Amino acid sequence: MLSFLAYAAILLAVCLLLIFYLAPRYGQSNILVYLTICSVIGAFSVSSVKGLGIAIKGFFAGQPVLQHPLTWILVITLVASITTQINYLNKSLDIFNTSLVFPIYYVLFTTIVITTSIILFKEWVTMTVVDIIGTVCGFLTIILGVFLLHAFKDMDVNLGNLNLKRKCRK
Repeated sequence: MLSFLAYAAILLAVCLLLIFYLAPRYGQSNILVYLTICSVIGAFSVSSVKGLGIAIKGFFAGQPVLQHPLTWILVITLVASITTQINYLNKSLDIFNTSLVFPIYYVLFTTIVITTSIILFKEWVTMTVVDIIGTVCGFLTIILGVFLLHAFKDMDVNLGNLNLKRKCRK
């Protein structure tokens, strides 16, 4: 738990630095500033949702989760993080092209959330090396696929074009 608190403190410090120092100076010209804020804050929202899911499960099992302060901390964290994410995502979408925003946001958000999940829930402790390599390769494949879809979405490639180019080379 101490490792997660240190990680969360680092994320919060990075986020505050981005919001109060870098965003006013470079947010209008650098797409990574606003999207990094969204992604870092996303780590808190996903962790809060997962914790609230556990609390809801405990509530229906008859546990006194509403009296526990952690439940309310998670609710407040979730509301604050989602509000901040939406704010900075909208700022990013107002300034930059949507076809650039979403793939970059997807990759940053997913990477930070997976890292957070690894640290907080220690989900990879029981995985074998082969399972870890497979998971990482799958994640990299998804990132590459998202990049390729957005990088080549405006190209007119079809079977007719490919056959025509092959005939021209002969």
